[in-house]
Amino acid sequence: MALVAVATRGGVLRTNRGFVAAFSTAPRTFATKKAGVPFGALNGRLFATVESDTEASAAAVDDDFDVVFPLQGKRSEECPPRMRFAPSPTGSLHVGGARTALYNWLVAKKGQLDFPGEDAGFVLRVEDTDLARSTKESEESVLADLRWLGLAWDEGPDMEGERGPYRQSERGELYQKVAKKLIDEGIAYPCFCTKEELEEMKAKQEAEGIPPRYDGTWRDADPELVKQKMEEGVPYTIRFKVPAGARVVIDDAVRGTVSWDAESTVGDFILLRSNGVPVYNFCVAVDDATMGITTVIRAEEHLTNTLRQGLILDALNAPRPRYAHCSLILGSDTKKLSKRHGATSCNQFRLDGFLPDAMINYLALLGWNDGTDNEIFTRDELVDAFGVDRVVKSPSIFDMDKLKWINSQHLKMMSIEEVAELVKEQMDSLGILEEGADGVGARNVVFATTALAKQMMETTQDAATNAQAVLGYGLPESFDKVVDAEAKSMIQVGHFFPIAQALIKDFESGSLPQPDPADPLAPFLEDINQPIEEDNKVGGTAYSYPKAYKVHMKNLSKELGVKGKNLFHPLRLALTGEMSGQDVTKQMALLGMASAEDTCIDTEKVGVVSTEQRMERLKAFCETIPEEFRAPKTKEDKTKAKADAKAAEEAAQANAAAAPAVVDPLDTYDGPPITALDIRVGRITKVWEHPEADKLFCEEVDLGEDEPRQIASGLRPYMNAEDMEGRMVLVLANLKARKMLGFPSHGMVLCASNEDHTEVKFVSPPVDAKVGERVTVPGFDFEGEEGNPFAENKIGKKKIFEKLAPHLVTNEFGSPEFLGRPFLTSAGVCTSPIEGGNVA
Repeated sequence: MALVAVATRGGVLRTNRGFVAAFSTAPRTFATKKAGVPFGALNGRLFATVESDTEASAAAVDDDFDVVFPLQGKRSEECPPRMRFAPSPTGSLHVGGARTALYNWLVAKKGQLDFPGEDAGFVLRVEDTDLARSTKESEESVLADLRWLGLAWDEGPDMEGERGPYRQSERGELYQKVAKKLIDEGIAYPCFCTKEELEEMKAKQEAEGIPPRYDGTWRDADPELVKQKMEEGVPYTIRFKVPAGARVVIDDAVRGTVSWDAESTVGDFILLRSNGVPVYNFCVAVDDATMGITTVIRAEEHLTNTLRQGLILDALNAPRPRYAHCSLILGSDTKKLSKRHGATSCNQFRLDGFLPDAMINYLALLGWNDGTDNEIFTRDELVDAFGVDRVVKSPSIFDMDKLKWINSQHLKMMSIEEVAELVKEQMDSLGILEEGADGVGARNVVFATTALAKQMMETTQDAATNAQAVLGYGLPESFDKVVDAEAKSMIQVGHFFPIAQALIKDFESGSLPQPDPADPLAPFLEDINQPIEEDNKVGGTAYSYPKAYKVHMKNLSKELGVKGKNLFHPLRLALTGEMSGQDVTKQMALLGMASAEDTCIDTEKVGVVSTEQRMERLKAFCETIPEEFRAPKTKEDKTKAKADAKAAEEAAQANAAAAPAVVDPLDTYDGPPITALDIRVGRITKVWEHPEADKLFCEEVDLGEDEPRQIASGLRPYMNAEDMEGRMVLVLANLKARKMLGFPSHGMVLCASNEDHTEVKFVSPPVDAKVGERVTVPGFDFEGEEGNPFAENKIGKKKIFEKLAPHLVTNEFGSPEFLGRPFLTSAGVCTSPIEGGNVA
């Protein structure tokens, strides 16, 4: 072999990621074959020659090529699954990447169960060839998120492995060997095109209407010209020589058969940049082959990369892995999920109080299902049920409400003690607890905070923010500043003032029961010291605070002659400042812990309002209540009001009698007002069959509330679930929740039916109607106090709907009516396809 010295320019580029550039200022000597021409080196080790066409066709494989492809000669689908997740450390781990990691992890774990003791495994490979953007901090962040999700890897950058190293920046020697092999065999070649020449080439092709690609300028260049460029030290890249007429075909596990005309699609593409750094697709192909990866599950945005990777693998005579390209995850606006849609990084979900098992559960459902209606899975259940064959092509919509619901279900499967540790992290994060708070006092506060919110919380953060709300006091400064219509109406009834005065008197005299500092958790524990999770259940012994409070309020009820909601609603507002919430004694018990001298709660930051402070504010508030609302109406007052109303009605009738007669169904109607019903616009978000009733559908309906309503309906004989999802409907929202064959149903979807009930169709609001808005009927006051819908209990006990139902019909045009007056929304009149029918 002849020895030829070649001087190159540019200096050796050494980076902190392990790559070394192609050029050195010192002359280097390379071995050349007969009639060959040297063209450059990497690390002084990568060398090859540009052969004549005849010699190139006969190039032999290097004898010193010792790179092993573990799957060579095998069918990847018949091997124990070796899966990989290959993040680029250029940012945080987001939802899409986490789902990719999960799907690969699930297949690997299932493989380890099916092939015990064999080569199945989950490989974590860091793809850090983007030197400008890759950081160690980002890598550590991604690994921390994977650990939080519980996606433990069997091989990775933090451990030794026979197929490592597992950072691409540490695999430079391997890439050099493979590149040398491709060059020696004439499959790759040097390209000296400048950036300007490539841009000119692209512009010309675009002007001619040709898809831009490299035109092969240096593909079959004169060896003497190549030699001259080498000797001049002109920078160059290494390009892959795409075979003429090459076509790449894959059988994608998700998308089916996908094929590309390689020559016309990509042209000869770059393997090594001019600084010697290998490009992404070259590294990925080499790594998948040398690590024995059997299946690559990744996002569909990588589908086009498969063309280049397949060409490289085929050129190396290395087996291709099986591919599965999953569809994108979209936001609610059907655009690619991004920061504008809210939290998308795994770390943010952790900080927001989501459980790793719930995240795993939800991520699995973003593009996969097990063929049943089941939506709650444990980790082991997912490993057993998951299969790439049930991953769907269509994009998935990221639904934060659905994630919160799944998280709430996982929280309910945990004990209070298990959740309390996570709630403490949230309380520390929000600054609710004093720094370093520990010991019995802190544990009691955290336990009470958790138990108080256990049934309502969707995230562990909810428990912490609920505690902040409970420890504050929302009663306004004065009556005229009360904006809550329900609270104002309740005060105007007249019971609030005397009840508040009694509470103030009892507190000042010391007779109002207070939480026992020696037994602060009494409301949260059974007599046998078992935690209570149900909000409507209170613990404590016969001598504890909850029992003393109950006895005291019972006596107060007798003293004031008031009971039921007329007692409990004023009591709640006076003591907590809110019209609704968790059990009062549990709230007051937490307040007692927060108000203690040795409390572990940062009272100033949280804004704790002690019972004493509450009584002072309550006293000041009561002074602003108008005299007319300081006592309930007497029987005489009510009788007089009725008499006045009757006289006014008789006068109106007399006036009407003097006018020409007008036939109006309302004139003879003496039933309950239509305003008694709370009919609202809703959207059906989910439908499934009731497991125990062949005529029932179970539906989730968005009414603009904090969470969707669950409603059971007998529509299964008349409609398909697919047609129901996404439909705008009318919902009777103030029916009392009840169980229908075990399914908790709260409300009723209104439908129109013909006379013999053989045809049933939805009553539909206009498409522009607002979800959650109340449906009105002309001629009735829905705005004033009299227009408030009846309470759920009254609707049922008084059979209000049954009395109104005969008057709820559809007219000759299919529009629903009450006494000839149409159902209206802000967007117009409601409709149905059934004429002259009934509405129910």
